[in-house]
Amino acid sequence: MKKTLFLVALCVGSLCIQAQTKDGGISSDMMNQIRQGYQGTAAQKAVKNALAHTALTTLATSADNLNAVDDHFTYRVPTVGITNQRSSGRCWLFSGLNVLRSKMIQKYDLGRFELSQNYLSFYDLLEKSNLFLQGMIDTRTKPMDDRTVDWLFANPIGDGGQFTGVSNLVTKYGVVPKEIMPETFQSENTTGMMTVLKMKLREFGLELRDMKDVKQLKGRKTAMLTELYRILVECLGVPPTEFDYTLYNKKGEVLSSKSYTPQGFYQEYLGLDLENNYVMLMNDPSRAYNKVYEIDYDRHVYDGQNWLYVNLPVERIKEMAIASIKDNTALYFSCDVGKFLDRVKGTCDLKNIDYASLFDTRFPMDKKQRIQTHASGSSHAMTLIAVDMDKQGATTKWMVENSWGETTGWKGNIIMTDEWFNEYMFRLVVEKKYVPADVLDLLKQAPTLLPAWDPMFMPEE
Repeated sequence: MKKTLFLVALCVGSLCIQAQTKDGGISSDMMNQIRQGYQGTAAQKAVKNALAHTALTTLATSADNLNAVDDHFTYRVPTVGITNQRSSGRCWLFSGLNVLRSKMIQKYDLGRFELSQNYLSFYDLLEKSNLFLQGMIDTRTKPMDDRTVDWLFANPIGDGGQFTGVSNLVTKYGVVPKEIMPETFQSENTTGMMTVLKMKLREFGLELRDMKDVKQLKGRKTAMLTELYRILVECLGVPPTEFDYTLYNKKGEVLSSKSYTPQGFYQEYLGLDLENNYVMLMNDPSRAYNKVYEIDYDRHVYDGQNWLYVNLPVERIKEMAIASIKDNTALYFSCDVGKFLDRVKGTCDLKNIDYASLFDTRFPMDKKQRIQTHASGSSHAMTLIAVDMDKQGATTKWMVENSWGETTGWKGNIIMTDEWFNEYMFRLVVEKKYVPADVLDLLKQAPTLLPAWDPMFMPEE
């Protein structure tokens, strides 16, 4: 009797649940239809069994694309050594400094040489702290649920970035050789340090918003930055204001031995106008081409420049990349590196990974649709150093110098097919002398301002 009552109650309960299901929910009939998606065929069982014990990307690696890496390039910028950002989000800084060190190595016939990433990382984090705190002061009259205020609290600081950070920081603070301010554990493993900085900045942000005496805001912000400076020193070391250094060429001959300031060292050995002599190009088919765009709050230094770029078809960008590489000038480059990447071979190739065959489905979205649906965006910056071209002058493949160490990829580099370049390349920074006049003319137009939270413009890591 109890069993019968229980079954009746269960049936009634099920009917009630079905009756309460709103339009758009999964009904029992719909679920029965959905379950037909897996019929337990021999092929489906084989895939299920394999996926239970093996990484998805391993199973999806195409056996038809296991050929050896073709390392011939028509034009290649000379480079010496591979850098390693380790467990940090500083690819943008490594890429930018690799562009600069390439110029120094060629100009002075140097051997292995690196500029200190840690030195500029220190000032990057200090400047980003000031950017956030001043942003709190500027928006203190707006409610907490204001979109800009909410974005600032959600993103108080990070060690990712883009080329504007390189140009503003180098212009303001100069550079030092890596030996002068080497890496520390915290600079190479930034998660813990960033957690502490975010906690302090959010705490300070609330305090600044609550302050009633406007005259005290500047002084209190300075005190906050003083505390953050101390934390950064304890994590990264003291950034030098003057240092002694001997520069040798690759033969071991002394080129110079004296005392420098970071600004003096930069001006003597590089002296480039990074803020005014470079153009950032973007290939974003989801927005109008031949237009200039500016990203609000997307800068590293409060009194620096917002990220400004020209949106162009990929073929126009290739023209400038080729001109720069032919002239032995490396370029800051960023892309969606994780797509179809074979980390062992060091290749980015649309034929590397075959998800469609593994799951018996299709992935038909184009680049524009991937951007619009958040399926793709620039995630990593590297240094573009080589291009290969066929007899007709068409590009066939490209190579970038990466910052994941010498044992990752092809001798620390990544080789990408031209087809992959078209689909997953996003940004390139080019010296103006390689930019055609019609593109330079586009910079005269008033830029379209985009919000800081636009997903295409998250920092590269």
